[in-house]
Amino acid sequence: MRLLLINPKVPESFWSFKWAVSTILPGKRAINPPLGLATLAALTPKHWDVEIVDENVDTVPLSPQVDIIGIGGMGVQALRQRELIQYYRQRGYYVVVGGAAASLCPENYEGLVDSVVSGEAEYIWPEFCRDFEAGHTKKLYKETGTVDLADSPVPRFDLLKLNYYSNATLQYSRGCPFTCEFCDIIVMFGRKPRMKSPEQVGHELDALKGLGITSVFFVDDNMIGNKKAAKVLLAYIAEWQAKNGRPFAFGTEVSINLAQDEELLSGLHAANFNWVFIGIESPDPASLKETGKTQNLREDLLTSVQRIYSRGIEVLAGFIVGFDNDTPATFEQQYRFIIDSGIQTAMIGRLAALPKTPLYERLEREGRLRQVADDTDNTSISSNVVHKTMSDEVMARLYADVYRRLLTDDGIATRINNKLKYMGKTGYRGGYTLSQTLGLVGRLITKGLLPGGPRRVWHFLRTWPLTRPNLVPTMIADWITGLSMRKFAADNLWCAFGDDLKLIENARAAIARTLRHGEVWIGRQYAGLPSLNIRLGSALSFTAIAKAAPQLRKLLRQSQTRILLAADTLPVECVDDLEKLLKRLSQYGDRVFIQISEAARENLSIDLSAFQLVLVPVTAPVAMPVQ
Repeated sequence: MRLLLINPKVPESFWSFKWAVSTILPGKRAINPPLGLATLAALTPKHWDVEIVDENVDTVPLSPQVDIIGIGGMGVQALRQRELIQYYRQRGYYVVVGGAAASLCPENYEGLVDSVVSGEAEYIWPEFCRDFEAGHTKKLYKETGTVDLADSPVPRFDLLKLNYYSNATLQYSRGCPFTCEFCDIIVMFGRKPRMKSPEQVGHELDALKGLGITSVFFVDDNMIGNKKAAKVLLAYIAEWQAKNGRPFAFGTEVSINLAQDEELLSGLHAANFNWVFIGIESPDPASLKETGKTQNLREDLLTSVQRIYSRGIEVLAGFIVGFDNDTPATFEQQYRFIIDSGIQTAMIGRLAALPKTPLYERLEREGRLRQVADDTDNTSISSNVVHKTMSDEVMARLYADVYRRLLTDDGIATRINNKLKYMGKTGYRGGYTLSQTLGLVGRLITKGLLPGGPRRVWHFLRTWPLTRPNLVPTMIADWITGLSMRKFAADNLWCAFGDDLKLIENARAAIARTLRHGEVWIGRQYAGLPSLNIRLGSALSFTAIAKAAPQLRKLLRQSQTRILLAADTLPVECVDDLEKLLKRLSQYGDRVFIQISEAARENLSIDLSAFQLVLVPVTAPVAMPVQ
């Protein structure tokens, strides 16, 4: 049996760090690999041939020679997941779907796929494989029991192109003991954490060490959900690191009660955990009580963050605005806390109600849910939650303004200084060779600092830790993070939609002068945002569009516009023109959609994974001809 596992493209968000990955980091294309698919591959019968394609670092094959196509995905990948399902099923492939989205809402896939795998895969995926070999598969394979993580194998890391990612990933535990109203983790994994043994983790570390990995992210939703077991694991990892020359720097997700446990803090430091992500959500005790985040009420949050810093551990954090208790003053309170705490990777999200969570069920009863383009993306300008007192327009404006203030050059620099004055000795070194580090710093200067002018350079210099040079890697990493988040906010939160339409119409008119009737038009195919659609059908049109590259780059730089380039054929003499154009647009690849036939694609040497590959044909509307 031949199995192809696909991880769909993830839309750009704060967490994709697109600017950092594509512009600054050496040889990277994404942050984290699809660990779930690597685990699924390890659960697949040994005599099957398995391939993993992550669309975030590679292009999906249009006509793969396989028996089954398995498509994973989280909620934010649902739209692309459906496009892939439709494309492959129309071509006669057997398609099975799984992952977080299918596990939470398997009913959404009824009639779309051949089989759905819902829930943890350790037991139900081998069952599906046996049924497929026997020729009698079911529509739904749903885990209804409790999976013992002792039965979870070492993932097939060898099937992943790990050199393309900033981190490798592994998982130690599932489940969380807390009861946050908005969280879907306890819905899927329960409130009693289940863990792998330290020896299992050791086997996974052995495998990653053999592949030359140096940076590892434990993707547990709360690694210290069982604190006693976590301490045993950390002692094991510290000993493993000592025996193996300390090859790894680690990061993970924890709850803020870490700060009150000296043994856990010491254990993380000894094992070389350089950072932790914490759901802080709000500095307002009333909002924390409202959402059931009682673990955040045991101590002043700023004190907790600073104590974690003192152990040499970086804090990344999530924040939420839009609780019932929140008012316009809450946005200022969030801004002040983030500045004072020095948290650079501060993901502020609008409260979103995910299906089947206690929050969703409560708001549904209260009639306070609205339809939005994507109810899984809490970093978008809108939310599916109707606030009790604030309008959506007020929320959107205040939300964008918080990021605008945090991501000024002064905001980035002030946070770095507020962090570094509390930061203890850290093991963070960046994880790159000397030559890679020098190249990274050079690109940061030329691509990030100098474009901001003398003021940005001055703010950068005032964050340099002259008396503590061991903190320079942390300072540089924070500048890369801050500028990457600034780029995302500028492209997605701070653009005026009306201005987009003016810019796109100017570009359409300029390009239409050199293209034939019907070859360029304006649409809104992608999440309701405007798109400039261009169909290339002749050598003349390829040449004309190549000359229009500066106009297209300007359009992408100054607006949220999407660009579609469609080509059914690609004359040999036009390959160079198209590749030059794509190279110039690759920085904005997440907003450049390419519809091209498989035969035409084979003539291209450029990597298309930086762009959005369109699988369903897009045609020009008859009612909108080009004048």
